[in-house]
Amino acid sequence: MTGVNRIDLTQEQTDSLLLRVKANRLKEGDYEMIKAIIDTLTLLCQAYDEKTTSIKRLLRMIFGARTEKTKNVLGADADNKNVCDDHQDDSFKSADGSNPEDRKDTPGKKRKGHGRNGADTYTGADRIFIPCTKLKHRDPCPLCIKGKVYKMKVPGLVVKIFGRAPVAAKIWEYEKLRCNLCGEIFEPDLPKEAIAAKEKKYDETAKSMIALLKYGFGFPFYRQEKLQASLGVPLASSTQWDKAEQGANLIYPAFEEMKRQAAQGDIIHNDDTTVKILELMKDQDESLRKGMFTTGILSIKAGRKIALFFTGQKHAGENFAELLEKRDFNRGPPIQMCDALSRNFSETDKVILTHCNVHGRRNFVDVAENFPDECRYVLKVFEQIYKNNAITKKQQMSPDERLAFHQQHSSPIMKKFHSWLDDQFANKKVEPNSGLGQAITYTLRHWKKLTRFLHVPGVPLDNNIVEQALKRVILHRKNSLFYKTLHGAYIGDMYMSLIHTCILNGANPFDYLTELQKHSSVVFKNPSQWMPWNYESTIAALMSDPSLNIQCSIEA
Repeated sequence: MTGVNRIDLTQEQTDSLLLRVKANRLKEGDYEMIKAIIDTLTLLCQAYDEKTTSIKRLLRMIFGARTEKTKNVLGADADNKNVCDDHQDDSFKSADGSNPEDRKDTPGKKRKGHGRNGADTYTGADRIFIPCTKLKHRDPCPLCIKGKVYKMKVPGLVVKIFGRAPVAAKIWEYEKLRCNLCGEIFEPDLPKEAIAAKEKKYDETAKSMIALLKYGFGFPFYRQEKLQASLGVPLASSTQWDKAEQGANLIYPAFEEMKRQAAQGDIIHNDDTTVKILELMKDQDESLRKGMFTTGILSIKAGRKIALFFTGQKHAGENFAELLEKRDFNRGPPIQMCDALSRNFSETDKVILTHCNVHGRRNFVDVAENFPDECRYVLKVFEQIYKNNAITKKQQMSPDERLAFHQQHSSPIMKKFHSWLDDQFANKKVEPNSGLGQAITYTLRHWKKLTRFLHVPGVPLDNNIVEQALKRVILHRKNSLFYKTLHGAYIGDMYMSLIHTCILNGANPFDYLTELQKHSSVVFKNPSQWMPWNYESTIAALMSDPSLNIQCSIEA
């Protein structure tokens, strides 16, 4: 409904109309007044529904999204098995005739534990081995004499937790003697570590910690400065930037190599979020684009994940296209996963384009309060699809096996869902301009790309993984507010990419950044051997043959 024919009624006219309606004695012109009242009420209700939906989206943008699990959206009715019975047919059942929700092998809630960390989780702790000096393996038992003692597979463990400054310092104070006649000064021989400190005050570990706190966990320089000062190891914010930049100059080839390898991915997720760069805000040309974005790209190849971040005035689709230029010519098109926003992709890119089902589902979540019955059915459909997907993950199915499983168990559900969507408009059950109508329109318009997981092996259901990666950018933005220059943004992108890729692959980001700096000359020579998943084996090779490190240093 685009408009209403306005009729101004006084209170007396309204009361008189109601009396005539009650007495069933309508006059000429009463129909027009009643129609105008009903149209106005309909328009107001529609505007109210759209406004409440917009307010919910605004609150989600400001305070973050609350959990969108079906039980939280639908409340007490989430587990109502009798809702929409006409849709709960055999298409919701698995091959054995049971509902996937009731399968024993369906992942359930993780059982709560005691909450304490085991000693094996302290991978960064210093380990001290204490041998048993009184007895050795296979010695006679001193208690029963007849038996022998054997080494147990599980050793005894004692854990001690210490506190220290993020960036610590050490001072060597040495005695100096001066001859009162000739003036010669005599000093003791200093340890190697102290001699090295005269030439290099800031260790690689200090630079790694500064970058890790700032770009990995949103701890801005000025807060680090206050913390360090309070702990007796002052570290100015300007000094922190200098050291982070120096570290970046030593390790950037690893970032560039990571881009090249990410371009070869089988599945590439992308999305972006807004950012502020003061350098661009000061010199903005009216004819140029004003928006500034940080693009998150997450590439997956053979189960290995690479996270990349690009900050500037380019959209996610433009950064994605630049990354594809690094792709080997003989490789086939990758699967691109993104939401349906036009700036996230380009129709000219040679990709298998897919869209995020969570974005489509969220449109129904936003209007669930206004259309509870219809949205309950839709959310139950997505619930079954995701439970089927959870089974494929638990059973570690290959992409082809996963595709066959979804075609058998999820395809019937989605066909019924598509028929239901068409029926809402065909039988005029839903107003197209309403919140529910717009959600249905979005789903139907992008149906082919939303259901690619039923036709192409390996296609993911959603874009959640890159949105989780972008939380690192959002955390930095919330605490540091902006980048000063494009160069600073590049430094931030590099550190965030290296740090988050380490986390995704189970590597220690602090150790990784430190080793890259220590072996910078070798990293420049062959950066492909210094990725988070293979740098430890490279270090082991260098330790076994130190000449490799020396040779690379000379050539660099």
